[in-house]
Amino acid sequence: MDELRSEIKRKIENGEFNCEKEFTMSLISGKWKIVIIYHLATEGILRFSEIKRLLPKITHKVLTKQIRELEEDGIVHREVFPEVPPRVEYSLTKLGESLMPIVLLMYEWGKENIKHYTFIKNT
Repeated sequence: MDELRSEIKRKIENGEFNCEKEFTMSLISGKWKIVIIYHLATEGILRFSEIKRLLPKITHKVLTKQIRELEEDGIVHREVFPEVPPRVEYSLTKLGESLMPIVLLMYEWGKENIKHYTFIKNT
């Protein structure tokens, strides 16, 4: 995934994206990013353990990596509170919030079409 991020950065710097769709997909690619964005939008500010609880099948390592990438891309804000032990909270930035219409359309599409996949899968 680090290679992908380097590739995205290089393409942006060189103006090499074929289209805006390719750029958008490069930012939200990753099995869990859309789901993380969805939960931060619908649940509000969350701590790492709360996100992990909402995504029980994700590993600690993968969740950390996906959140860091979303933070690097300006989609997620990470706030560290100087307490003992330190408290860290995650929320969507304005840019992250602007992805919600896309995320919700994907959710609705999946909700509508999963029944077709289930039907085909069982035949």
